[in-house]
Parts: sequence; C-alpha cells; structure tokens
Amino acid sequence: MSEAIRVLIVDDHDMLRKGIASFLYSVPDLELIGEASSGSEAIELCAALNPDVVLMDLVMPEMDGVTAIQHIHSRQPDIHIIALSSFAEYDLVKSALKAGALGYILKNVAAEKLAEAIRMAHTGIAPLSPEITANLFNPPESSTQFKLTQREQEVLTLVVEGFSNAEIAFRLSISQFTVKNHVSNILTKLGVASRTDAVRVAIQNNLV
Repeated sequence: MSEAIRVLIVDDHDMLRKGIASFLYSVPDLELIGEASSGSEAIELCAALNPDVVLMDLVMPEMDGVTAIQHIHSRQPDIHIIALSSFAEYDLVKSALKAGALGYILKNVAAEKLAEAIRMAHTGIAPLSPEITANLFNPPESSTQFKLTQREQEVLTLVVEGFSNAEIAFRLSISQFTVKNHVSNILTKLGVASRTDAVRVAIQNNLV
C-alpha cells in the first residue's frame, strides 16, 4: 500500500479547520500532519513538516494566503498548494494561481470532491472548481470598469449574499468601521446610493 498523502490545513477559522481535519482522519490515504491559522504560520510549518499538499485559505489576518503561497512556492516548489476559498472572483483566482497555487477549490465543495482534489494535486494535476474554470475562461470585463480593489470585491460579494456589516467584519476579520468604509467606497464607485442598488448593479455587470 502506498504512503498516505501528507496534508497541511491553513485557515484562520477554527471550526472550518476542525471540520476538514475530522474528515481527513476518516480517509485512509490522506494524513493530516498540521494546522495553521495564518500565512506566516503556514510558511513555518511547511519548512518544518514539508507536506505533500497544502489547503490554503486566502483571506486571513496578518498575512494573506496569496502572499503565503508565494513564499512557500518560491522556497519549496515541490509542495502542491490548493487555494481553498469562499470567493471565486477572477482577479483573486488569477493572483493565487500566479503566486504558485496548483489548484483553486471553493469551500462549499463536497467532502469527497475535496479528497479527490487533494489526490489530483498530489499527482500534479490542477484541481479547479467548475465555477473557477468558468471564470478563468470568461473573465468579467466589467470588474475593472468600476476599479474595485480586491477587498472591495470581497465585501461586495458578501453584501450581495445578504450579510450585514457585522457579519462581513467577522468573516473577513476586519472591523465594522473598515467594512463601513469599504461599502461607502463601493457605492461611490458603482454610482449608487444604497446597498440594494449596489446588489442590482453587481448582478447586472457580473461583478459577483
């Protein structure tokens, strides 16, 4: 029997990490060797443990996932990194893949599909969620039209999904004051006066 694939999980949300960890423990050919809650911790653990595959969250405090991917890939190119994110925005996907991520999977993936993605990455095949593949081949031309920053894009996505400022602040690990400023900037850039109008413009222009 071949050796189990050694996996490192990187995510700042404990519940999500523990959920994935519990699943990995139940899969014979996958072995969880460590957990990190930040990009800087991920870099340290990769250097110490040399995992086969890393599941990397992209939105984290201190050091974001894209920066961590860049560091790890430049120093340990044999480690296969899968970006595991809630966001499917074209620019974020491109940034992660350009930094050195082999694949990009959305967090709503089924457990069995995640296991298969890890196996694919281990063999050097790029695992991509269907939504990610669609975005890569059909980049939203309008995303640059409004000149939204990456963070504003993330906030707008959560606004469209119906989250309040407090919920957005919790999910992105930023203050409600910062969220309020981002929402204000988004409304200005979209040329609208309300969150409802922002959602309408975002949907009409394929911004989310």
